[in-house]
Amino acid sequence: MTAYPGRIAAAPRRRGAGSRIAAAVLNALGLPMLLLVVWALVATRATSRFFPDPVTIAEAFVDTWIGPAFVEDVLPSLARLGLGVAASIVVGIAAGTVIGLTPWLRELLEPLLEFLRAVPPPVLIPVMMILLGITDTMKVVVIVSGAVWPILLNTIEGVRSTDSVMTETARSFRVTWWERLWFLVLPAASPRIMAGVRQALSVALILMVISEMFASSSGLGYRIAYFQRNYLIAEMWSGILLLGGVGVLLAVVFGLVERRVLRWYHGIREVNRA
Repeated sequence: MTAYPGRIAAAPRRRGAGSRIAAAVLNALGLPMLLLVVWALVATRATSRFFPDPVTIAEAFVDTWIGPAFVEDVLPSLARLGLGVAASIVVGIAAGTVIGLTPWLRELLEPLLEFLRAVPPPVLIPVMMILLGITDTMKVVVIVSGAVWPILLNTIEGVRSTDSVMTETARSFRVTWWERLWFLVLPAASPRIMAGVRQALSVALILMVISEMFASSSGLGYRIAYFQRNYLIAEMWSGILLLGGVGVLLAVVFGLVERRVLRWYHGIREVNRA
């Protein structure tokens, strides 16, 4: 036995749950708080009325969105956003699975899909207005027309990349088509599918605002454009901050859902990193 005088090897202390939570909150809020301080300092020296200070915007936020505007503008926008995202997920996964599993159909549709994907969804708004009128259905269709593509294309690539050895093994054991689809193909494609859904959320939020700016009498996009046209600058900025808050909330909720759906995938990655 060898002694090492003057040196004591101590096992590193594990931080408690409270310390980890505090560190996570500090990391999440540190930069935003620093930016708010910088913004407040710059606003006190600025002379332009188009860049109000954070306190003025906070007061406008409370006066504008805490009340009837939340029911008349925010909730309808969130409902259209939710319907558009849900429809995009259903259509994208269903169509992407069929196309990914059918090589001849994939080759046949690939030029058409690339052409449609390249068309910017905002330019379709006048066409949708003619076909569907100025309705909530039109706004949901506009959201779907842009948000479906990340999900569809990622699903196709995820289905195509299913391990061929596992597929042949399942066939050799006479696993039914539905069982292969449910227990092999979709789980193998799920990381790509969830990546597509993450991209679709940001696209859907953008298209929700744009569709409401073009033709609407309510909604976040309409209200922000109204504030801009009437030079209600603090109220306009409060609407932009509300949209940012909605985006952050969507990211947090999606992160929780993704960890739940892909817990096996993240477990494998953690084992490989160990």
